[in-house]
Amino acid sequence: MATSPPSSPERSEHEPETDAPRPAWWIYRGTGQPRPYFDLADVLPPAPPWRRFDGGPPLAPPPDDEAEMTRVLGPATRAQPVYRPQEEIEAVNAALRLRRPLLVTGPPGIGKSSLAYRVARELKLGRVLRWPINSRTDLRSGLYEYDPIARINDISMAAAGARALGREDGRADPAGRRATHSVGDYLRLAALGTALLPYTRPRVLLIDEFDKGDLDLANDLLDVLEAGGYQIPELSRLRSTAPEITVPIDDPDRTARIRHGMVRCAAFPFIVITSNGERPFPPAFRRRCLELHLAEPTAEQLADIVVAHFTDRTRGQDRELIESFLRRYQSLDGLSVDQLLNSVYLASTGVPVDTGSSEDNSLNRVLKLVWQRLTEAGRE
Repeated sequence: MATSPPSSPERSEHEPETDAPRPAWWIYRGTGQPRPYFDLADVLPPAPPWRRFDGGPPLAPPPDDEAEMTRVLGPATRAQPVYRPQEEIEAVNAALRLRRPLLVTGPPGIGKSSLAYRVARELKLGRVLRWPINSRTDLRSGLYEYDPIARINDISMAAAGARALGREDGRADPAGRRATHSVGDYLRLAALGTALLPYTRPRVLLIDEFDKGDLDLANDLLDVLEAGGYQIPELSRLRSTAPEITVPIDDPDRTARIRHGMVRCAAFPFIVITSNGERPFPPAFRRRCLELHLAEPTAEQLADIVVAHFTDRTRGQDRELIESFLRRYQSLDGLSVDQLLNSVYLASTGVPVDTGSSEDNSLNRVLKLVWQRLTEAGRE
């Protein structure tokens, strides 16, 4: 049974001393650094009655992917954690407690997607599942993939082999074993489908650039998120002869047993849905999400991000470069944080740093290439 969080929670070895006490209801603290001896099940209150799901039996915890975490967030070190605004921390904690998706909006390249990785690392929830959206994406592609053509071909080849051996009973194996072709060999759960499996702790799912999808995708997704599960017709048809079928999932070398073709979660996943604001979403969909808008980053936030990725640099070391980046960010109506990291990397590898007005120094010429408006770089 979940217990209330302690009034004076333990301090992670990665967390700095701070004079401001954290609110007692904050489970996620916004540090993006893993907390030792932490188990979300010990502090997360029970779900509201209308958001409780009965999936089972429970699966083993998901694998970690620290290499991907490091690529997105930088290494988990003793360095000062990246500052996060209070409204962002509160939105994450509310979404965790209410078991609702978090719809994150803001300019392209501002770091919306990395929020899912910060939550997964700090709360030790394992590998982040990612479902990228484009104009051709439909709901089933997020739930599972099925290849009926490959299955039909394999069955036909097995039957042809049996006939070649003169075995009218269909046994192509000389040892007498009947050739079998499980439908589970041709089906694989995708990111959304895997997130809704019955884990004891929430999986973290990133649905990236959701506004690029079809107009009906939001309504289709809403039905699945409200039900906390979905049905796989290809498996449901076989429930009388094969009530349980093992299928691969969206984690490397992992499988799950699906009973009667039905998948239902036990712990509702923590879902981050990002949008660049290219189009509005239906009111019914928005009502069932918590909305968070990320504002333009400050110089302090950018300095934190740089130090998180370049642990050998100090906050003041790239101040002039960051201020120049912010000026160009505002004049070009938005740049990407990745573009700042690219410029810091160039400076750290020997390109002379001089952000003055001269057009002839090497860095300024390179920055014209790196700091392009995102529309010019083909990102919108």
